[in-house]
Amino acid sequence: MPRIFLSAGEASGENYGAALIPDIRRIVPDAEFFGLGGQRMATLGFRCVVRAEDVAVMGITEVILHMPRIYGEYRKLKASIREQRPDLAILIDFPDVNLSLARHLKRAGVPILYFVSPQLWAWKKYRIRDVQRYVDRMLVIFPFEEQFYRDRNVRATFVGHPLADLPLPGTSRETFARENGLDPSKQWIGLLPGSRMKEVRLNLPEMVKAAQALQHLSDYEFMLPLAPTLTSDQGAEIRAMLPADPTITVTLDARSTLRHARASVVASGTATVEAALIGNPFLVVYRVSPVSYAVAKRVVDVPHVAMVNLIAGRRAVPELIQGDYTAENVVSHLQPLLSDEAARAEMQNNLRQISDMLKAKGAEAAAIDRVAEIASQMLNTTGVGPEIPAQTH
Repeated sequence: MPRIFLSAGEASGENYGAALIPDIRRIVPDAEFFGLGGQRMATLGFRCVVRAEDVAVMGITEVILHMPRIYGEYRKLKASIREQRPDLAILIDFPDVNLSLARHLKRAGVPILYFVSPQLWAWKKYRIRDVQRYVDRMLVIFPFEEQFYRDRNVRATFVGHPLADLPLPGTSRETFARENGLDPSKQWIGLLPGSRMKEVRLNLPEMVKAAQALQHLSDYEFMLPLAPTLTSDQGAEIRAMLPADPTITVTLDARSTLRHARASVVASGTATVEAALIGNPFLVVYRVSPVSYAVAKRVVDVPHVAMVNLIAGRRAVPELIQGDYTAENVVSHLQPLLSDEAARAEMQNNLRQISDMLKAKGAEAAAIDRVAEIASQMLNTTGVGPEIPAQTH
């Protein structure tokens, strides 16, 4: 009975983990899974040694603050590896924990498949040494990452982005309006402040101010989807941050929210990729603590913050970061996306191009299927699987 150690510590990573478990079981029916994950993975029979929500912190100051607890959870994961002796490890993103686990797993003789690359091309490039030493296969979801790793002698394959394989949400506008108490005759604006509570606390207040300013210009309705990894207490805290006027309706489905919004304000992260794939005109915002931002300015080496702009290689979507992220700037950048058909069409064309780039050329299988196939090959061969030619873009 193959045992697979699976580590997914954030909302997007847990999504991929929950998709991988049944996909691998279709190929390896008796596979068992344990490690770091969330509730959706647990409902699929995954044994949570450590819960994802217990280690999902962000930023430099926040990690330092939570270090004793994080280290305690990390020791639990190390002990489970020692006791269970997995046949394969699949590490999903979350580099602060997973690259450390990779070192421990390699010493235990466990083959390591890393799915969703750490953003080493942006900062902490020195960590490439850990990838070179400990990771057997690197499966990446952004096209430019494959060449970055291959240039550094890492076996990397662009498998496509899993979100690019999803169909558009099927819920009609009328049904979505009825389920969420919205007026289908009005224009809706999506507000997506992030999937972690620290992000929400930093990003939501300015979104609320922008919503109040926009409400004076036209009779908009606003939607705020809650990330599934947030606890009920955190959901209650978010609701308490929302004003009585204008009404900001809390939804539970980010993709349907993006599908039906006229335009959206989206915190930098996976939701920007979802917005691009769905074709919803949007602008990217982000704010971190002053200490985290000061450090990031010194060490991050990328021309854009938003992933969609890095994929496009240009500023396809507006970015408002840190001091530039003000309600006034949000309103001025959002208005053309709401009412200027030429501006909307230009952005929607940009988003279609980005969407095409997120699909692996010539691949018949979906991204998650390709990951599951490579994982099963590694289980069967106790090796790293066959080489896959580099993508050409």
